[in-house]
Amino acid sequence: MKAELLTERVRITHKRLRKELLSRVLDEFDGQIMGLSEAKRLQKYAKMAGSPFSFYRGSAYLFYFDVSREWFPYHSSPERPTWVQGDLHFENFGAFRSEEGRIVYDVNDFDEGYLGSYLYDLLRMSVSIALVCRTKQIEEEGQAHAITTYLEAYVNQIRRFAKRKDDPRTLVFDKDRTAGLLRKLLKKTEKRVASQFLEGVTTLTRTARRFAKSDEIVPPTAEERRKLEESWPHYVASLAESTKRPDGYYAIKDVAVKHGSGTASIGLDRYYVLIEGEGGEHALDDRILEVKEVRAPVPAYFMPYSESFWTHFSHQGKRVMTTQQAMHHEADPFLGYLTIGGRDFYVRERSPYKKRLKADKITRLEELMPVLECMGKITAKLHARADADVEHGLIAYHSEDEIHRAIGTDTDAFCDHIAGWAHSYAHQVEEDYDLFKAWLGERMD
Repeated sequence: MKAELLTERVRITHKRLRKELLSRVLDEFDGQIMGLSEAKRLQKYAKMAGSPFSFYRGSAYLFYFDVSREWFPYHSSPERPTWVQGDLHFENFGAFRSEEGRIVYDVNDFDEGYLGSYLYDLLRMSVSIALVCRTKQIEEEGQAHAITTYLEAYVNQIRRFAKRKDDPRTLVFDKDRTAGLLRKLLKKTEKRVASQFLEGVTTLTRTARRFAKSDEIVPPTAEERRKLEESWPHYVASLAESTKRPDGYYAIKDVAVKHGSGTASIGLDRYYVLIEGEGGEHALDDRILEVKEVRAPVPAYFMPYSESFWTHFSHQGKRVMTTQQAMHHEADPFLGYLTIGGRDFYVRERSPYKKRLKADKITRLEELMPVLECMGKITAKLHARADADVEHGLIAYHSEDEIHRAIGTDTDAFCDHIAGWAHSYAHQVEEDYDLFKAWLGERMD
């Protein structure tokens, strides 16, 4: 009986200490660093409380707090870091139209891009795969198979890059290089009419096209609009000269505040801007640009400090823009950045072709495997691609060579190690999720 009481005391103490850690990390990042109001914090936490995966999406700082304190045998050299995506998970992949007009499948979120070990992207993605599998009641053996499928595809593609058999600067994943659900997604996305999104969020009056008010799209205050319009010339000046149109093309026709997007980004300002395009006032070639506030990337608080990186990217909008340009060889020609009220923003097109493969559309493990294989190859492409066009001299070596060297020759050992860790950490996420809900309930009392 005494032994049982002691065991129970240890268990309770362990949970209490973890809950206190969770509370301190949330207070530090959402409260002190992000400066979110209590209302914004509760809005974010309500979304995180939806599922363990939603909690995981919204608490990247907890992941990095944990993982940066663990030892892994496969890290690349700190002196030769990789440009990482920084928040890689299952729902940060999607279909969209590239600059060349092709519908491709790729990563579509670069807010947390930073320099660090390639392994952090793989670890975060592998845990998300385990969590997605658990929502589908896939057994542990199937979870391990799913994670290994992703990792093997990554390793094999990195080796092809390192051996110069494939070129990360030209490799894309369109309907000819995908299969199964992804190919269906891309073909379906191709059939979308370019004006579909435009007509869905705007309305045409007798004199002009304007944003239609909804729960997620609301008019800005006069002050918000004034500040954005004053900063707009700086955005136009930041555009790449190779794809830039005449200034009149970017003339603002209307502005709206966008609510309800993302999980980790709740509390950051986001606007939709309707610009003129090439046609007249009533034309359907108007473009909708998304202006999104961005802060310092979460990985930066846990990875080695890089003075050269911060010298080049003190503006966080420029960092996000450059990350996407580095990782996509056909990047959005509307990518740019500006400052509004002392806060950093980046700008991108709100593509009418943007579409994501939702996890609930996948019903069988057999359907999931080709998706994960493609995601593994795309992750390898991101890491190998990011050093190709960056003109700032931050990466003067081939990342794929460094990663290839760090992984070594034993693919099975590498995959088993990462998959085993991911499976264990997914358990931790589920335990943290329960602690989080208890903590949130106490906070709201």
